[in-house]
Amino acid sequence: MTQAVGQVEVLGKLKPGFDEILTPEALAFIAELHKKFNPTRKELLKKRVQRQQEISSGKYPDFLPETASIRNSDWKVADAPEDLLDRRVEITGPAEAKMMINALNSGANVFMADLEDALSPSWENVVGGQIALRDAVRRSLKFESPEGKSYSLKDKLATLIVRPRGWHLEESHVLVDSEPVSGSLFDFGLYFFHNADETVKRGTGPYFYLPKLESHLEARLWNDVFNHAQDALNISRGTIRATVLIETILASLEMEEILYELREHMSALNAGRWDYIFSTIKKFSSDKDFLFPDRAQVTMRVPFMRAYCQLLVKTCHKRGAHAMGGMAAFIPSRRDPAINEVALTKVRDDKELEVSTGFDGTWVAHPDLVPIAKEVFDKTFGDKPNQKEKQLDVSVSAKELLDVSIDGGKITEAGVANNVNVALQYIESWLRGVGAAAIHNLMEDAATAEISRAQLWQWIKLGAKLDDGRPVTKELYRETRDKEMKALTAGGAGRYKEAAEILDFLVESEDFIDFLTIKAYEYLDRE
Repeated sequence: MTQAVGQVEVLGKLKPGFDEILTPEALAFIAELHKKFNPTRKELLKKRVQRQQEISSGKYPDFLPETASIRNSDWKVADAPEDLLDRRVEITGPAEAKMMINALNSGANVFMADLEDALSPSWENVVGGQIALRDAVRRSLKFESPEGKSYSLKDKLATLIVRPRGWHLEESHVLVDSEPVSGSLFDFGLYFFHNADETVKRGTGPYFYLPKLESHLEARLWNDVFNHAQDALNISRGTIRATVLIETILASLEMEEILYELREHMSALNAGRWDYIFSTIKKFSSDKDFLFPDRAQVTMRVPFMRAYCQLLVKTCHKRGAHAMGGMAAFIPSRRDPAINEVALTKVRDDKELEVSTGFDGTWVAHPDLVPIAKEVFDKTFGDKPNQKEKQLDVSVSAKELLDVSIDGGKITEAGVANNVNVALQYIESWLRGVGAAAIHNLMEDAATAEISRAQLWQWIKLGAKLDDGRPVTKELYRETRDKEMKALTAGGAGRYKEAAEILDFLVESEDFIDFLTIKAYEYLDRE
């Protein structure tokens, strides 16, 4: 179905209620954002390619000499609004009604409603997510399960933050002047247009998590978008508040500059650990000095991840921003207490490391983890909302951020099999429209699937050897894939055939493919 509104064409099917979100006024606002900012977005994506070429030719990135004056001058980000002062526990999940109700009711301080890595971007999910967000803002969100169980919002809710898609993604169901609109601008624009004024009236604001930035220039683009959007809807500048995920290796070298570019709107930086690991593998995927061991061995205690976290905390507190820790992805088992005991001990240990490092809050993926995370942070914070006064006396060099050597690190046959298994399961789930997938008692999103397929490509490309001496080859990959496919399809085919096609393409490609979601998006609405 095609609906034309001015220069905007909506190619996606208009289901009941979609017209309340895709109004002529909202689409005109999206078109305005696209026309004004999409050329810059495309130029910045070209710069990503250029930087990758430089890295691949042996020019390692460093802190930028041209922005030294920003790092060396005295400035702070805007003061946090009252409902973002205490962020000690944040829960995340896709922008879907049932998930949102449970998360908003969970007792967490903040809920990040995800339109990005935890949401498979089918047309129904993308617009349905906007409907759910609109209703959540107005506290009218309800859900009734097929079994007849009703879900509704409590009186006390977590503060809502929305994560739009990254700059690299497009929304193919909406064209402006025959060109697909940016997924970032579409997600941000619809939420802001329908809810910015309403959030302010309710004593909060339009708050956003910004994913996958690779430079301060990409942060500057977001700041320009924010200012334009606020002016267009007669909302005071600075009303928008942003938290930026530092989840690329290049962004870790520009943290201060990113804070500076968004300083009027800035609230926090977040240590997006899984995408950060993926980004590091990706940027140096053909470099033997960056050969990674099994994913399970890349913990938050290895040196390059410790350096990243310490630099993030130091940078945030120096500039008056919150430093947010990473995800505890464990999903408690209803049937196996032994699994829970081991996993919850690891969750507690992880959160204790974060709070002792200086983080002001952390992420969890499941409501049952909120009490554990809160207990750990409460013990340190007491009645304080955060620990931004804690200044780390550390000096982190670019060399430390790029030194990924891990003592005792090894690649195992089990590690290969786990990567194949997780990637297949996640991609198949994503193709069915489920972007937050429970796999092996972990809530997996696109980031962990990206690590899995990236490691497989890297190990094959660099001729890595297993701990038993065997080389990791395409033949070993195919043999493992066939074995995993047989086990995974024993109960039904699902969309595993397409998942395997996508994984084969990503793993066996001559060149590293930047994002699995771009390739998988071609398959998404085939059914």
